[in-house]
Amino acid sequence: MIKECNCKNRDEELEKLNMIDVENLEDSFRLAEFFKVFGDSTRIKILSALQMTEMCVCDIADFLEMTPSAISHQLRVLKQAKLVKNRREGKVIFYSLDDHHIELILKVGLDHIHEE
Repeated sequence: MIKECNCKNRDEELEKLNMIDVENLEDSFRLAEFFKVFGDSTRIKILSALQMTEMCVCDIADFLEMTPSAISHQLRVLKQAKLVKNRREGKVIFYSLDDHHIELILKVGLDHIHEE
């Protein structure tokens, strides 16, 4: 049995709102996949380190006290998600945040978890 809603009808008000278009199945899927990348603390640590300066794999590994192999694996995930970019200088590849949006996402997330 379907229960009727006793709420005041706000259809007109809701139509005026500027909502994120998650109706598009492809966009909602891509957005969910994007946020999944932030679900790993190692990747968050890498992004935080790259906020300071660009680094090579060895620098990140030393800074986070992890193996270069573990860092490389996570950088591959971050690069596929377009969260980091790289540049080559001779044989060394340096990584940095892809753009200012990544720094903003981290800041807003931290602001949110520190709210009281």
